[in-house]
Amino acid sequence: MGSGICGAALVRAANAMLTALGGDQVSLLLPGTATASDAAGQLGLVDPGVQDVMVAPVVATNLPTGNLGPTRRIEFTLPASAIDAQLSTLGMASAEDLFNTALGLQYDGDLFHIEAVVTENFAGTAYFYVVTAVE
Repeated sequence: MGSGICGAALVRAANAMLTALGGDQVSLLLPGTATASDAAGQLGLVDPGVQDVMVAPVVATNLPTGNLGPTRRIEFTLPASAIDAQLSTLGMASAEDLFNTALGLQYDGDLFHIEAVVTENFAGTAYFYVVTAVE
């Protein structure tokens, strides 16, 4: 028995920390997949809509912005466990696929464009995804 910390314990500690530091929630917007079977649907004339994927707990941190460019820049810290739980239901292989597919991120009624995603790892286990998003 070693004295090191295992990946599962770190994931639980990360979730507890995010809950204690804020516990907000965000919604990842994914493209809808339902289309009509008639000619209009096959031609892409029917809007398939979007699918909301709720993620919680999340900590949001406002970042400074310059005079030019986006009006708001926020860094969201998302728990890897919440993202991993969504992957199988969405039929995606990895969190990278999920973030690449996402159309945006909704927070406090505002829609943000995902600018960057950084995975925080320890001992080969992801415990946070740090998402930088702009409005």
